[in-house]
Amino acid sequence: MLGILSAGVAPGLALLSYFYLKDEYEPEPISFVFRTFIYGALLVFPIMFIQHVLEIEHLLKSDLFDAFLSSSLLEEFFKWFILFYAVYQHVEFDEPFDGIVYGVAVSLGFATVENIFYLIANGIEHAMTRALLPVSSHALFGVIMGFYLGKAKFTDGNKEKWIIFSLLLPIILHGSYDYILISQENWLFIIFPFMIFLWWFGLRKVKKAKIMSANHFKKQYPVQKTLHS
Repeated sequence: MLGILSAGVAPGLALLSYFYLKDEYEPEPISFVFRTFIYGALLVFPIMFIQHVLEIEHLLKSDLFDAFLSSSLLEEFFKWFILFYAVYQHVEFDEPFDGIVYGVAVSLGFATVENIFYLIANGIEHAMTRALLPVSSHALFGVIMGFYLGKAKFTDGNKEKWIIFSLLLPIILHGSYDYILISQENWLFIIFPFMIFLWWFGLRKVKKAKIMSANHFKKQYPVQKTLHS
């Protein structure tokens, strides 16, 4: 049991540490990051209940509905809800890159508990596949969600557009990921190119968020020019 718990928790903590350490300007309080992680972990239980009801009531009559409604829409909406209402207005969310840190935290909280349950039910031999696919994909959905929330909070103009993007894009990507897994017979040949794309797309958002944070701090704390004789 200890081995399953370790295998279930390790990839989530490793990925959270990776993205946390990308924050170069003002690292977030570990206590608040951990609290956001716990929020995500607790989401597993209401989501599992709703998914169970949808299944036993036979409301999901196609792979498309299963992928985009039962999994993608439910999971990404609840994660977005936590980020928007519990984190977005928080004083610690004070630079664009913070959206990524907290987006990854809530996503990996959810993915970690889900991963533990899966390994308990199906065996520790699935730990590597789970780490490479569902756990890392949840982290990247969190990157994308958090990037657009950070952009909404710290850019002028049409904030509503970026807030909509912060929910819509993770839903589309998550639904596409699940649809590949449940509908394609040779899913391995499709999912790995999809994951490569997802990592490329997510890391581009990380790079852009770091530039946005650098520009934000330049505006907040302008460098005083000094004259040298």
